[in-house]
Amino acid sequence: MGNVFLIAEQKDGNIKRVSLEILSELCRQGIATTAVVIGFGDLSKVTESLVTHGASKVVVLENEVFTQYNTEGYANALHHYLTPQNPSVIVTGATSHGKDFLPRLAAKFATGIAVDCVSFQFTGEKVAVRRPVYAGKCSKQVAFAVAPAIFSVRPNVLQTQMASKSAAVEKVVGNPGTIKAKILSTVASQIKKVELTEADIIISGGRSLKSADNFKILNDCAATVGAAVGASRAAVDAGYAPHDMQVGQTGKTVSPKLYIACGISGAIQHLAGMRTSKIIVAINKDPEAPIFQKTDYGIVADLFEVVPLLTEEFKRLKSQS
Repeated sequence: MGNVFLIAEQKDGNIKRVSLEILSELCRQGIATTAVVIGFGDLSKVTESLVTHGASKVVVLENEVFTQYNTEGYANALHHYLTPQNPSVIVTGATSHGKDFLPRLAAKFATGIAVDCVSFQFTGEKVAVRRPVYAGKCSKQVAFAVAPAIFSVRPNVLQTQMASKSAAVEKVVGNPGTIKAKILSTVASQIKKVELTEADIIISGGRSLKSADNFKILNDCAATVGAAVGASRAAVDAGYAPHDMQVGQTGKTVSPKLYIACGISGAIQHLAGMRTSKIIVAINKDPEAPIFQKTDYGIVADLFEVVPLLTEEFKRLKSQS
């Protein structure tokens, strides 16, 4: 398979793990891949990570405009660079940025797109992907009738691995084209949080937490194991948590190694965002809660009693390691 391009995502000079997951899988399937990074400034850590994870070549599209993310600028620059390369496949992570610019890029190439895929397989000169449908209740295999095949891959569904390769790093002036809107500034949260889509462990709370202040018990538990804290839509709608913490069909889709749902009933919209988690644990007072049908382990009890006990147990185990 020739001319395969990975659009690798970086933030503040650090590579997003999903980019390395995709690259590792491409390497496992024997696919020579050119990794394309957009940014400005020192991206040496990013390019080094891409090389050590199997990129055959790394291209950095540089422009001062790319100090801040911009949908139009990213799509324009990628289309301008990739068109002469005659790409067969263009893939990126199903992150907030990937979900934003990839459809625009696909429109520029006048081709279809498959989003939020959980696997892909190359056979000769063809690639097929599998993606969840019907809120995750089923999955379907998708093939591409027109090149380039463009798709995004859900974070945390693939494994990373190092590769003993050397690769050339090329810097190219990115052409952002005409930009009609731009981000003037970004206000970062004052609280340092583990990114939901990057986390190996997520502890989520529902409306049963009863207030925003009560999310502190989840934050305390998460801090002991380096977990991220999420929330159901009901908790977000009630004002207990901000929207960037929402897990579900209208929030973020996650696939951690461990997902702990605290006081979440298990509405289909929530399950759609976390059902591909490796291990699911639910804590709920209602033994008939739908979420227990999807869990590996269930605890029928009051979360206000169980979560502090989990925190203490995590601390004890951590002190022994």
